[in-house]
Amino acid sequence: MKRFLLGCIAAVLLGLGPARADDNLTLQLKWVTQAQFAGYYVALAKGFYKADGLNVTIKPGGPDVNPDQVLAGGGADVVVDWMPSALAAREKGVDIVNIAQVYQHSGLELTCRKDSGIKTPGDFKGKTLGVWFAGNEYPFLSWMAKLGYSTDGDHPDVTVLKQGFNVDPLLQKQAACISTMTYNEYWQLIEAGMKPSQLIVFKYQKEGVATLEDGLYVKGSALQDPATVDKLARFLKATKQGWDYADTHLAEAVRILLADDTAGVLTAQHQTTMMREVAKLIPGTGGWGYLEPAAYRQTVSELLSTKSTPVISKQPVGAYSYVVWDKAFKN
Repeated sequence: MKRFLLGCIAAVLLGLGPARADDNLTLQLKWVTQAQFAGYYVALAKGFYKADGLNVTIKPGGPDVNPDQVLAGGGADVVVDWMPSALAAREKGVDIVNIAQVYQHSGLELTCRKDSGIKTPGDFKGKTLGVWFAGNEYPFLSWMAKLGYSTDGDHPDVTVLKQGFNVDPLLQKQAACISTMTYNEYWQLIEAGMKPSQLIVFKYQKEGVATLEDGLYVKGSALQDPATVDKLARFLKATKQGWDYADTHLAEAVRILLADDTAGVLTAQHQTTMMREVAKLIPGTGGWGYLEPAAYRQTVSELLSTKSTPVISKQPVGAYSYVVWDKAFKN
């Protein structure tokens, strides 16, 4: 009897075969560790990626990191980027394709001092405006072109200040307006002592010039391999779990972010505010991560809005794919 039982156990073990190794996947963020990317850190910390058979490495970004170049160079399997930057890179020959759109709404805004005299976008002319570069400048340039304002040459209509990733130019009156995000820099101004009554905010979303921001991008060639598509689909499912958990466990999500803050620059107060504001940008009508065709067309339209200085010069072809999203959420 004992020999029979041992034989049965051996047969079962042989039937199971060797344990499957987790698939490695590297994610490159657009910026440094912060609540903008909470869902990925939470999915990693809570074991959601591991449960889906993934060994995920998260690489923070920074001012000297271009996610599109990292992807092109093979330094990551998936990158977080804004669509204007991704489409501009694609037109220049980078094989980059959107597989999911995490942020369904734009958080970009131009925040101005009321004492600068600016009341409407018509008052931008003759002013100095702070703008982020490294791929973040494209929505601003499209908006200025739509308004008919030149931004370069000997006598531009608006003077563009290449803004660092801080709010000093507004605090020190070096610019009438600076670029801010609804979930970050605007609140840095408030934390620095400025009052909402001292500011006037022009949200890209409300001005009708919004373009899509944080999306997930891969090499188009990767989508030709069924095994890679399966791996990416598992990544999307686990990432959604991470974002859902972060939304319902805000304090824990902030603790996870602080634990991953190797630079020691994050504060619980600011990250909590960021988490609340970021949560407003994610919901969409098609489900988590679904790229709405209308929002895509709006982004492309804005980037093609002027013949003089367009961000892209022609309609993109093959710039997004639903193959991974469908496998993750429809099957």
